[in-house]
Formats: sequence, structure tokens, C-alpha cells
Amino acid sequence: MQNNKKLISVTIPCYNDSAAVEEMHTRLVKVFETELPAYDYEIIYVDDHSPDETWAEIEKVCAVDDKVKGVRNLNNFGLSRNLYATLSYGAGDAVFALFGDLQDPPETLPDAVELWENGAKVVGIVRKNTFDKGLLALGRKAYYWIAKKFFQRPLIKGFAGSGLYDKSIIDTIRSIEDVQPYISGIIAEYVKDTQIVEVEQQESKRESGNWSFFRKYDYAMTSLTAYSKMLLRICTFIGAFVGVFSIIMAIIVVVQKLLYWDEFALGLPTILVGMFFLGAVQLFFLGILGEYVLSINERSIKRPVVVIQESINMDDEQFETVKNKHE
Repeated sequence: MQNNKKLISVTIPCYNDSAAVEEMHTRLVKVFETELPAYDYEIIYVDDHSPDETWAEIEKVCAVDDKVKGVRNLNNFGLSRNLYATLSYGAGDAVFALFGDLQDPPETLPDAVELWENGAKVVGIVRKNTFDKGLLALGRKAYYWIAKKFFQRPLIKGFAGSGLYDKSIIDTIRSIEDVQPYISGIIAEYVKDTQIVEVEQQESKRESGNWSFFRKYDYAMTSLTAYSKMLLRICTFIGAFVGVFSIIMAIIVVVQKLLYWDEFALGLPTILVGMFFLGAVQLFFLGILGEYVLSINERSIKRPVVVIQESINMDDEQFETVKNKHE
């Protein structure tokens, strides 16, 4: 008998999430059986080469449920690349992405499906609260302020990639050839109207992660260089301002020296302060320029987004599609 149910693919990027794999599976199956019985589903775990027992836990779940599939990356490629690759694996009419640490509850799926059935192409899960404190919280606020002011298209605050994506959007995501993809920016650029479901952030089940300060900085700079021209233009404006200011100050100094030759001394401290100030400005601008050059370099080299080491329960055709896309 032919199955006419719509298929929802749940894709789960994982890293050091061994403690959450089984619970994620149990909760998702319960959601489909009790609240979404009219839909067929598949669950795809994608392990970004975790050093813990994440892959072993995925193998266990795959062994007891043939609706569960597993993909393991050859190496750790980072959150943005793994999320992008994970989204492209789903073969369903819609793809529901959840991070493997269970900070975003699987029970949001029915609300997302309802909005999707009513016409939404993307339903983003947005966290109402975060556990960030101190400089990390300040950095997050500063990032979204910069994004709001200077990005060509505004980002959805608090949207990190979790949510439901229509098949048409997944096809668009697959067509983008970018070794450093930024999902929030892609959605802001290619989706006209994104609906959101707000959730309370849950405690992470992840024992340890690789989301260090430098990873976060790299992630932020990737998005800024890809979706904003204003950093370079700010450098140009400040450079022009400093140049004009320096010319004015030079004229004032020359006039003062000519008028009060004996009384007016230039002084070594004044010269040193000016030198250090201009040197700092130049180094800052070189750093910004370097970020853009690095971004161009990474995107111009046609490297694969990820490389797959092995898979479980993936159909041959599905696996070949995934493998050919990313390798």
C-alpha cells in the first residue's frame, strides 16, 4: 500500500552529545506518535567527529530503529559547516533541525509544523533567554547591534539555525556553494517571511564542547565579512577623518611655530603620541582588511564543506547525493 503521508526529516548535528542521543530519540518518537501521527518521519544524527561516545550511542539507536540514520564526519569541521551539511541530508517535505545537546526542546515540532502547513517556508526556533553572562553576554548584544545597523538584511535575533525548513528552502541551501556557510544570513537573504517559535533555553546535555571564544569570534567574523560591507567603509570614513584631522593639526602646529618660534616647542611626547595613535589606527584597519581577505581566500578555494567517514541506514541514493554534494 502506497504511503501518502508527508515526510518530515529531523536532522541533528552533534558534537560530544553522547548523553543526549537516546533521550532525543525517545522524545522525538513520542512527539510523532502522539501529536503528529499523520506524518512519516526520519531522524538523522550527524556526528562532527566527537571524541566521546556520541557515535557509539548513534549506532545503538540506529540498530533498534530503522527510521534513524547516522552520518559521521571524517574530522571536526565546526558548527556552521556541520549544520549546513546536516540540513542538506534531509529528504523530507520539510526538514526540522535541532542541535544535539537538547537546549532547544523537540516538543516545539508540532507548533512549527502548524505554521509550516499554514504557508511558512521557515519556522525558526528563537531562544527567549540565554545562559550567557559577563563579557559573553555583552559580546552577543554588540554583535546583534552591529548586525542590525550594518548588515544588508537584518538577522533574526536569537535564531541560531534550529527550526523547520520547507523543502524548497533546503533545495536553495543545497545550491549555495560556500565553504563557510552562515545559515542565519542565508535565511535572512533568501526567505521573505520567517515565522518564529519562542522557547526557553534548556540546560545543555553536552559534557564539553569546542565552542571556545576563538570559535565564536571566527563565527561572528565569518558572518560580518560575508553579509556586511560597512566594516570596510567605516575604516575608509575613519581613515579620511583622521587624515583631515591630522592635516588641520599640522597646519595649526606650523602656524604656532611660525608665530611663536622660541616659545612654542613641539616636544617629543606629542610626536610619540601621534605616531602611536596613527599606528594603532593603521593596524586596526589592516586587521579588518585581513578578515575580508581571509574570507575571500576561504571561499575561493573549492574545498568540501565536510567529508563523510561512514553512515548508517542511509539509502544508497540518498547517501550518494550527500557524498557527492559535500565531497
